[in-house]
Amino acid sequence: MSSAVTDIPTAAEARKPEPIRTVQLSPAEAFEMAKEELEPLLIPASIFADDRGWSVMNLMQGVLGPAGQINYSVMYPSVIKAWHRHTKQTDFWLCINGHVKTGVFRESDGRRWMAVVGERRPGVVIIPPPLWHGCATVGHEPAGLLYYVTHQYDPKTPDEFRMEHNTVEQFPWGVQHG
Repeated sequence: MSSAVTDIPTAAEARKPEPIRTVQLSPAEAFEMAKEELEPLLIPASIFADDRGWSVMNLMQGVLGPAGQINYSVMYPSVIKAWHRHTKQTDFWLCINGHVKTGVFRESDGRRWMAVVGERRPGVVIIPPPLWHGCATVGHEPAGLLYYVTHQYDPKTPDEFRMEHNTVEQFPWGVQHG
């Protein structure tokens, strides 16, 4: 379940993460663009609210397939779940409760991206393979991450490689504005 990591920048070479690019595309169009450009993308979501409550809709239209699966994960405050990557699977992340800082790292050139998403900034983050990615809970409340993956988890041959959260030097998992 682990992979050798090479050419990770040293502290002197480390770059500040860029914001994850926001696109106004359909999920299917953004999915194709993310795979083609090997870059994470963020599709903002609209909240529909009335006197009954609120909802976020049409987030995975055109990308759900029979090989994929939908998961839900709750992360407690101060938790960092990073880093991991896949060779086949694309992840679509939506934080529906609380907020998470999403980090993405491209090993081939050291490029890195970051976005805080959640209740007050809803949207779907698309993370294609083979980008390393992870997230950290932001704030004092647990964060709930609803995510779709294009390939079901296979415990016999998992499409997942892991490395420690501090492997990508100086990635700012903590609060930056205080």
